[in-house]
Amino acid sequence: MAVWIQAQQLQGDALHQMQSLYGQHFPIEVRHYLSQWIEGQLWDAIDLENPQEEFKAKRLLDSLIQELQNKAEHQVGEDGFLLKIKLGHYATQLKSTYDRCPLELVRCIKHILYTEQRLVREATNSSSPVGGMMDSMSQKYQQINQAFEELRLLTQDTENDLRKLQHNQEYFIIQYQESLRIQAQLSSLATLPIADRQLREPALLNKRATVEAWLTREANTLQKYRLDLAEKHQKTLQLLRKQQTIILDDELIQWKRRQQLAGNGGPPEGGLDILQSWCEKLAETIWQNRQQIRRAEHLRQQLPIPGPIEELLNELSSTITDIISALVTSTFIIEKQPPQVLKTQTKFAATVRLLVGGKLNVHMNPPQVKATIISEQQAKALLKNENTRNDSSGEILNNNCVMEYHQTTGTLSAHFRNMSLKRIKRSDRRGAESVTEEKFTILFESQFSVGGNELVFQVKTLSLPVVVIVHGSQDNNATATVLWDNAFAEPGRVPFLVPDKVVWPQLCDAINMKYKAEVQSNRGLSEENLVFLAQKAFSSSSNNPDDYRNMTMTWSQFNRESLPGRNFTFWQWFDGVMELTKKHLKPHWNDGAILGFVNKQQAQDMLMSKPNGTFLLRFSDSEIGGITIAWVAENPNKAGERMVWNLMPYTTKDFSIRSLADRISDLNHLLFLYPDRPKDEVFSKYYTPPLSKAVDGYVKPQIKQVVPEFTTATPDPASGNPTYMGSRRLPSPRQSSSHLRHIPTYLV
Repeated sequence: MAVWIQAQQLQGDALHQMQSLYGQHFPIEVRHYLSQWIEGQLWDAIDLENPQEEFKAKRLLDSLIQELQNKAEHQVGEDGFLLKIKLGHYATQLKSTYDRCPLELVRCIKHILYTEQRLVREATNSSSPVGGMMDSMSQKYQQINQAFEELRLLTQDTENDLRKLQHNQEYFIIQYQESLRIQAQLSSLATLPIADRQLREPALLNKRATVEAWLTREANTLQKYRLDLAEKHQKTLQLLRKQQTIILDDELIQWKRRQQLAGNGGPPEGGLDILQSWCEKLAETIWQNRQQIRRAEHLRQQLPIPGPIEELLNELSSTITDIISALVTSTFIIEKQPPQVLKTQTKFAATVRLLVGGKLNVHMNPPQVKATIISEQQAKALLKNENTRNDSSGEILNNNCVMEYHQTTGTLSAHFRNMSLKRIKRSDRRGAESVTEEKFTILFESQFSVGGNELVFQVKTLSLPVVVIVHGSQDNNATATVLWDNAFAEPGRVPFLVPDKVVWPQLCDAINMKYKAEVQSNRGLSEENLVFLAQKAFSSSSNNPDDYRNMTMTWSQFNRESLPGRNFTFWQWFDGVMELTKKHLKPHWNDGAILGFVNKQQAQDMLMSKPNGTFLLRFSDSEIGGITIAWVAENPNKAGERMVWNLMPYTTKDFSIRSLADRISDLNHLLFLYPDRPKDEVFSKYYTPPLSKAVDGYVKPQIKQVVPEFTTATPDPASGNPTYMGSRRLPSPRQSSSHLRHIPTYLV
């Protein structure tokens, strides 16, 4: 069902939130009359951080205006006349608003569609029985919203009490002035004759006594009002602290953790709209209470009454300042992280955002953000508030950016689009640590004031750890460092400590997440695949998954020490498999055509029970980023004996010449993909179409793969007679499994 149809069925607060998305920047009538067109466009395909995408955004803007004009032209009748004028006006208005900044239109519509989808999803979840995570999430959101409602009522209550206190105090001051006037009248009686004084003095004395008694009672009442108000503010601040802890220490930290895992290929961390709305509500409530406390202090100074209220108000003022400081400094976050493997002299981008910037009007005087690269030790010193003397560990070009306010989305952010790391200063390495194990971080810092310079904040935030490389050959080892850090970092750690060893199931989760993301596949690593990897990692022969559940793998085993008998590490081998699959084997992996994680002995055991011509695809044990074909066939040197053959592994270089499917098609002795699927049924949809016939007497050459020992007759293109390609006798196999080199031959 179209989102707009569902959005129109929203009720209550959700409907109000939906309606608030629209205004002059994007009229709700445009959304209504062009709903189908709007939802049919690829808004997410446009990268808002890339200025080069502006032409796509401009094309969408022009199409939107054209659609509006077409809609207007087709309106007829009396009602249609008014609508025609209105839609034409909106077309002119949108062109005027976004013609110079079409990316802002895309940002606006993406925000509208995302929010509508969220509101519809939340409404659907609340009205239908769902289980698990969504149900608990809805419950958590409900609790947060209930707490905000309680805070709103408490703040409204203290506002009413404050007004009552102010009114009573103003009346008290009037009565106090009256007492002073009576006292002045009594003093003036001394100048009157005794008879007049005796006549007037008793009434004045009686009036003074009455007023003073009232003032004494009212002073006690005012003091009680002040204390009651202070106690209510204490209760509000306690609830504010609790709510802020839930949002900042739970929800925001969880978002940051999801962002970190997304760096390993985990699901996207999700938008910040809900978090920003919560943080803005916090900021608004905190600021209202801060203003109330300041007004209460002003009333106290205006009419000092001895008692504990001065100390209480000072304490409240200090507490509310601490709360707003924590909110502002914690909501200065990195929305889009810089790349965690950072190559020098290469352009990179990042985005920082202040979640409460719009609500606190920080954008009225837009702050500037500076980016600096610092080392792990400098990051530790920074978090300890030690003087780092503005040290940096390198030079970043284009590292200053002014924060921009986007009115349509209410976001205040700085988009660093063209940063480049010019140079890096490395520290002394520890022990066997290599340059690809050294971690840095990008420090983003800014300064701004709120409330007319009442409060000045210096804010800082650190990026996820980055590993700096100078050559592409360092990429895979740097990725290993990042993978380990993202997967196993603990919240609130000292930068950038990670455990030196983890239990095998934890590592399985991390590499499975990475594999699915890199290969862009829903088919992850099966339990059998993970057992194979455990056997490789621990040099074990056990096929029982339970044997590995409590085993631990150290960082050295992961990517410092070479596998037994090899010149590469466990990670380097696994990374090679991912790269090969991502670049050349993705469709075959998704089809389940590649077993992959099978050793030579397992392949032999599996194939020997199958008919001749049965084959399987497995990743090479001996070569990084290699895949081999193993098949069962007769032993040409011993009649009646069968054996398993293995082709020399294919690599990226081979597949850049001819694809896997075409190579399998070339080899006529390969008949069935294990266990029993005809090969053409599996691979034919990936075969390269046959070449066209000769043109002007020329025949296009093509590359074919042959294995000489298994060559079969193929038709000669010129004569139609069979020819035999590259036929030669191979050395006799020493075992029941042999390697054969694949020889490409040109047919012309």
